[in-house]
Amino acid sequence: MSDTIIQTSDSMFEQDVLNAETPVLVDFWAEWCGPCKQVAPFLETLAEDMKDKIKVAKLNIDHNPNIPGRYGVRGIPTLMIFKDGQIEATKIGAMPKKRLYEWVEESL
Repeated sequence: MSDTIIQTSDSMFEQDVLNAETPVLVDFWAEWCGPCKQVAPFLETLAEDMKDKIKVAKLNIDHNPNIPGRYGVRGIPTLMIFKDGQIEATKIGAMPKKRLYEWVEESL
């Protein structure tokens, strides 16, 4: 796991994501999820490449059920970009690296 990715939780979500000074891309994932594992290396690269623009946080839905429920996460991976404590954009499912970068750029 990259040092540039934050492991957040139900108890730390407000501090790590909602109160963050920069936009935060949250990856709602689970250990057993194949598409989550497929997109994980792209998120690590993105976290490093775009560290001056956006933070990347991962939230394991099996260990932290409250936050996914609050934001209506029904399928994983669900990626949400938060800006100033609000959802700016949402994508459900894995996507190619190029499309992930394009989506983040469009959302910023």
